[in-house]
Amino acid sequence: MKKKLITNYIIKPRLKEKVAEVKANNPDAAKVTALLIGHNVKALADELVKAGADKVLVVDQPKLEVYDTEAYTQVLTAAINAEKPEIVLFGATTLGRDLAPRVSSRIATGLTADCTKLELLKDKERQLGMTRPAFGGNLMATIVSPDHRPQMATVRPGVMKKLPKSDDRKGEIVDFPVTLDESKMKVKLLNVVKEGGNKVDISEAKILVSGGRGVGAKQNFELLEDLAAEIGGIVSSSRAQVDAGNMPHDRQVGQTGKTVRPEVYFACGISGAIQHVAGMQDSKVIVAINKDADAPIFNVADYGLVGDLFEIVPQLTEALKN
Repeated sequence: MKKKLITNYIIKPRLKEKVAEVKANNPDAAKVTALLIGHNVKALADELVKAGADKVLVVDQPKLEVYDTEAYTQVLTAAINAEKPEIVLFGATTLGRDLAPRVSSRIATGLTADCTKLELLKDKERQLGMTRPAFGGNLMATIVSPDHRPQMATVRPGVMKKLPKSDDRKGEIVDFPVTLDESKMKVKLLNVVKEGGNKVDISEAKILVSGGRGVGAKQNFELLEDLAAEIGGIVSSSRAQVDAGNMPHDRQVGQTGKTVRPEVYFACGISGAIQHVAGMQDSKVIVAINKDADAPIFNVADYGLVGDLFEIVPQLTEALKN
């Protein structure tokens, strides 16, 4: 059984106490500044304050309505040079992965990409430990930047638990002027073509039915599809099934896939390798189905079913229909 059932009630108060302690001892160290870029976006600044920002810099220009790598790089560079932050964080999204390395190059600092964990190191003053998968996800490397500021990282979506918004929070909202050098903006947007198909984001799913090596061939995922359809879930998988070509990469859960926090996570035929567990261990309820009673997945499961998934899953689907 997961030990997290107890720590959920212990960590939150301690975290609040720690934040209060840091703010009391060094008010500037705990300030969070958000940068809001676009056109006609100033109304969104209040939402960032409610979400935790102490200060919001707003750069609102018609030229910034659509993402442009060079334009946004100029804005970020100007803001960092003006504010001189200790740490700069980007989401490890398509845009974040495009923008962050260019900004780090402009301001001559390092960048740790696709982080799954961030922590202030206790024995190193004002140093950020940035942890990310390395060597194909077979180990976790913690990287530090002792000599350059700001410390920069892109953070994988879903690995940080989002705190609830507070309507009572107060923050500073500032218009930040930036003069764009349009001579360096070489890309012109001609047209926007929306991607077809029913693409899903498993990191937003409330229920996931995930299949591992034990599911076997691609056609066997129909069993999981039937279960998912009955309970309003989405089918995902471990890396083994993606590597075998049975599932697309955007359905992969784990260190080299996506980090998920659904209400319910079904692990079907998944042994529980540390790389996979790292991407789903914070699910509220984990149901594991595996014929190996000693499979590591049962160490993090709330409910475990030992047996053949090809017998258990259809029975479970049928039972949920009634």
